[in-house]
Order: sequence, then C-alpha cells, then structure tokens
Amino acid sequence: MIGIIGSGNVGANMAFFIAEKLVDNVLLFDIQEGLAAGKSLDMMEAAPIRGYTTTIGSAESLDQILECELVFITAGSVRQPGMKREGLYTINLEIMEELAGKFKKYEGIVVIVTEPVDMLTRRFIKASGMDYSRVMGLGCILDSTRLRFMIATELNVSMENVSALVIGRHADPMIPLEKYCCVSGVPVSMFMDEEKLLSLFEETRGAGALIVDMAQRASSFYGPSAVAAELAETVFRNSRRILSVSHMLTGQYGIEDVCLSLPAVIGKDGIVRTLEPELEPSELKLLKSSAEEVRV
Repeated sequence: MIGIIGSGNVGANMAFFIAEKLVDNVLLFDIQEGLAAGKSLDMMEAAPIRGYTTTIGSAESLDQILECELVFITAGSVRQPGMKREGLYTINLEIMEELAGKFKKYEGIVVIVTEPVDMLTRRFIKASGMDYSRVMGLGCILDSTRLRFMIATELNVSMENVSALVIGRHADPMIPLEKYCCVSGVPVSMFMDEEKLLSLFEETRGAGALIVDMAQRASSFYGPSAVAAELAETVFRNSRRILSVSHMLTGQYGIEDVCLSLPAVIGKDGIVRTLEPELEPSELKLLKSSAEEVRV
C-alpha cells in the first residue's frame, strides 16, 4: 500500500498516475475533512474507463498511513508567483517536523515532495530519527525530466531516446551536467552548439517558476506527480533504477549531513547506493556552495 499525505493537486494526481501504472493500492490522507474521500471516490469512478485495477481509498487517520510501505508527503503551502522555493521553508517547516514526530517507529520508505525539498528532507530525517537511506526528496529527478523534454523538443526526437542528469539543489543553483546529456548514448553536444545547450539549462532552472507565473494560482503538479509515480514504481518493483533524488550525503565529494540530489540506485529498501558523476571544477564548487546554503 502507498500512502499520500496531502490530497491537493500534487497528491491527487500522484494517486491517479500510480493507479494507472498499476503499482499498488493507494491511500490518500488530508486534514481537510472530506477532501481525500471525495477525490479518491472521484478517481475510482473513472476506473472502469481508465482500466486500473488497483484501488484508491482515503484514510481517516494518520495511523492508517503509517501502515503503508511507502509514504509520500505533499502537505504544505505551494509557491505563489514571484516566490522562491526557499521562501516556503519557514511556512512548511512546522508541518514537516510535526509529521516527522509521527514517523519515529516507521519502518517503510518516505518521499518528501513538499518544498523546499532539500531543506525539508534533511529536517524530516533529523526530527524522525529514521535511517537516512529510507528517506528521500523528489529533488532533481524532476529537473532532469524537464531537461529531457526540452532537449527532445529542440532536436525534434523521441523523448525516450534522451537522457539528462541534473544534480545539486532543486532550486536555481541546480547543476545540469552537460557530459551526461545524451541522445541514444551520443553526447548532446554533437547535435547543438554550446550556446543553445546553455540556454536550455537556464530554461530548466526557471521551469517551475515559469509555470507558477503563467498559471498565477498554482504551482506545477502534473510533472511532480508523474515523477513521484515513477519513483513509486521503482521502489515497489525493486527495479534499482538510477534516479537523481535528494538524499542525505555521507561524504560524497567531501560533503556530509545535508540533502542534495545525486544519482542513486533505488530499490525496495530505499537508497541502495549513491553514485558520484565526474564533475568539472566549476560544478564541484557550485555543489559545495549549495551544500552550505541548505545546511539549516
């Protein structure tokens, strides 16, 4: 069973995408009375047409969520136009630490989706006392996905043939790694010039803010929800995929005790192993400065 705390746009769409992937049954929870029950019923009434055989239900209490093997936390405020992700830290910290207190004896896996994800993932680990290998944040897996879309669109090729890697903070200082951007294994630099590629990197950094500014009322939610569903499938299938998620670093590049995104092997027990891509000096410098910025 997969639990989702928060039944807003991200939580509800996440449940829908997980159901369509037939990963496992989903349980929604929200402090707003009736919201989780109403949305879960709405999605289940679509099941005969959409063809998912897993169920989407609602939990009456957090205790029911704690019985799930995997829990996503989406609860909290979202960005408003012109707002940085970091601006949500003080707003969402109290919610995250209160929830973390409920997970002190939890033995499953937790994925933080609430922003700012790197800072809140670290705080959740500290407050819950959970093993750091079983807690991760959505992080740069979303930014890597956005970059894949932009490269494929620019080159007019299938998105399935494009791979991209973004590491570091899920914020403006994120680090897209040029040497790990490929089209069917061929470096993307063979298809476009440096100036164009760097412009795509900048678009990736501003992608979330652009959606907020365009929509005016809401942060992005389809992209994060789809990425979360992919992560859920990776855990439940124990597929050991390599994804750039935010997690506690334990000496990689000389960085410790902060959560940043690096490619990690992910399986049924959470973070199996962290990989260390080869970095240029400028990339390493930015990664280390990012570590200090999220050390709160």
